[in-house]
Amino acid sequence: MIRIILAEDHNIVRDGIRNLLEKEPNLEVVAEATNGAEVLRLIQGGLEADIILADMNMPVMGGMELAEKLKETPSKAKLIMLTMIDHEKYVVKAFKAGVVGYLLKNVSADELIFAINHIQIDGQYICSELALRFMNRLAEMPAASSTDDIPEVEFTKRELEVLALTAEGYTNQQIADKLFTSKRTVEGHRQSMINKTGTRNTITLIKYALRQGIIN
Repeated sequence: MIRIILAEDHNIVRDGIRNLLEKEPNLEVVAEATNGAEVLRLIQGGLEADIILADMNMPVMGGMELAEKLKETPSKAKLIMLTMIDHEKYVVKAFKAGVVGYLLKNVSADELIFAINHIQIDGQYICSELALRFMNRLAEMPAASSTDDIPEVEFTKRELEVLALTAEGYTNQQIADKLFTSKRTVEGHRQSMINKTGTRNTITLIKYALRQGIIN
């Protein structure tokens, strides 16, 4: 069971996210908060959690400050930012602060659930919309160094299909529908490619594929 603290100052939004998460049998919202300071009090009071899902902008203490303060606690909870702020400088700043996931609030339910599960198994995640935007920018940049030392990896035909559709911005469920398979199978193929390449997440997997000429 993945234990989640949900930090969001808008009641309607928080209720909607909680209802969505509680539909998943392996997810449990163990506490709710309206700002980062409340999250810290919960943790300091002994509440154990695996994931903290927090908005960036909240009164008293926002998600960015919460990320910094969490470093001062013994908590092993992983912080995922769920926000409307899509500027890349904030994404970079968030990861530097200790955030392990960055999702825009317009993500699908499928992608939110996938991100939580992926991060729980010691991964990082950035939502597909931002990943695709950053990938396009990387594709336009000149190569900074030679990639001769990057080992070649063999993907199966189905993995290549999943990779190509991921690069086009399709969600796991949309890919599953197109390939007439299950969402969990798609997730498995994506994780297999991440494991094969030694990349950290979907964006670095796509970056690897672009540099290797696997996708265009």
